[in-house]
Amino acid sequence: MEFLWITVAFVFGFLARQIGLPPLVGYLIAGFGLNTLEVEPFDGINQLADLGITLMLFTIGLKLNLRELAKPEVWGGTTVHGSVWCLLLLMVGLGAAFFIPGLSSDWHLVAVVAFALSFSSTVCVMKILEDNAELKTRHGDLSIGVLVIQDIIAVVFLVIATGVTPSVWALGLPLLYFARPLLAGLLRKSGHGELLVLVGFFIALGGYELFYAVDVKGDLGALMLGMLVAGMPKANELYKSLMSFKDLFLVGFFLNIGFSALPTLEMLGWALLFVALLPVKFALFFAVFIAFRLRARTAFLAALALGNFSEFGLIVASQGVEQGWMSESTMVVIALAVAISFVVSSFLYRQAHSLYAIYKAFICKFEHPQAPARSGYQTPYGAEVLICGMGRVGSGAYKALHPRLKEKVWCMEADEARVTKAQAQGINVVVGDADDIDFWEQIDLSKIRLIMLAIPSLLEMKNIIVQLKRANFPGRIAAVARYDDERRELVALGADVVFNYYAEVGAGFAEECSHIIEPAMPAMELAAQS
Repeated sequence: MEFLWITVAFVFGFLARQIGLPPLVGYLIAGFGLNTLEVEPFDGINQLADLGITLMLFTIGLKLNLRELAKPEVWGGTTVHGSVWCLLLLMVGLGAAFFIPGLSSDWHLVAVVAFALSFSSTVCVMKILEDNAELKTRHGDLSIGVLVIQDIIAVVFLVIATGVTPSVWALGLPLLYFARPLLAGLLRKSGHGELLVLVGFFIALGGYELFYAVDVKGDLGALMLGMLVAGMPKANELYKSLMSFKDLFLVGFFLNIGFSALPTLEMLGWALLFVALLPVKFALFFAVFIAFRLRARTAFLAALALGNFSEFGLIVASQGVEQGWMSESTMVVIALAVAISFVVSSFLYRQAHSLYAIYKAFICKFEHPQAPARSGYQTPYGAEVLICGMGRVGSGAYKALHPRLKEKVWCMEADEARVTKAQAQGINVVVGDADDIDFWEQIDLSKIRLIMLAIPSLLEMKNIIVQLKRANFPGRIAAVARYDDERRELVALGADVVFNYYAEVGAGFAEECSHIIEPAMPAMELAAQS
């Protein structure tokens, strides 16, 4: 049976990728298809899905910036959006029931449905931000901050709905902060192999079980433990080690959604009606972020990422059924709406930067007069070579070029914390998002001869090349790729040079070692001749 599930998930995920959609769309369709065919879910799929969510929240914590949560646009924007959304849907729902015979006028039902649909999907948003390498961008930080605040609201709701109050022992959870030295020691002494992965599982699941033991949502524990580990020397390595496991377990989550609902055509119609509200959700997020004086681009991209329904809506719906606030058929409708919103959101966000570039003039009309100026970018003065990305590849390229080019080589990085640290070391670097068409239009591109894309995401590099073409960049573009098919895609899109990452590592290794044998070469040749 497990082989059947793996086969179906692979086939539908593979087909989704071939038509330009994220594999998660295929997994969702596979789940609904198996449910329609009355295939019984295999034992452990719920545990697999729960493990995927736990690891995902732990990895969010590893990347989370606590200062981001304290910003008014994060906590204020989340609460304002949720309140206005629920009030708006409550008014529309009750108004429709007044004019259309047969619709329920039970305000409890309408309120619970509105609340369930107010949340954005942590799983979907994290996936699209990861796929675009935008977790540390301004709109990425904003989106994740909103999701975390929503998770906190979710905990409060569950306490109220279930009537289970946290144990008095929960008051001791803040003492976990003093366990940071112990956690740092565990990570440091775990090496770089499978033991590091096991430590990650131990911390994530340990946080879940600890919070669950004191009657607090276990997933929140995984998030908090991730936040404790964030900033430690091996936090980034741990994050990369857990990524593949998290993605694999989340396949179970997407498959499992299909088994939460067995729809009829009428239910599908109602679900599509809810999905038709997604533009309203997007517009409301955009308006709220604009009101908090964010740049139009930041507001647009964050609102587009958050413009979906959440898996938490299914939890709210199940609580509604248990409390007698709604029927099981309504829960099925919500499940369908959540699944379809994943498809819509994933597809639209892949076009996000192109959509902004095309409609920039219109979008920027809504920008608050006191928003940060789009011309207020740090400028790489005198740059002839600009390296996008300050990871290992970008930093290595800068170190190799700087002795020869000095002030003519600069880096650009979206992570402000990383930029601040690099500037303190005397590195020529500016804060900037290479996907940002505004950035490229504001700097003088005529003096830059080469732009090097040292970025791990193929999709982001493709977006950057498109933005550079739109900005009429006259110089040359170099990129890195891990595989030959990625290299061919980048060249076809307009990259002048694409280096195969693994092949170039070998070439660089040989070049570094060549000085060892070169002095001995004449003696070796003489010995061979004799």
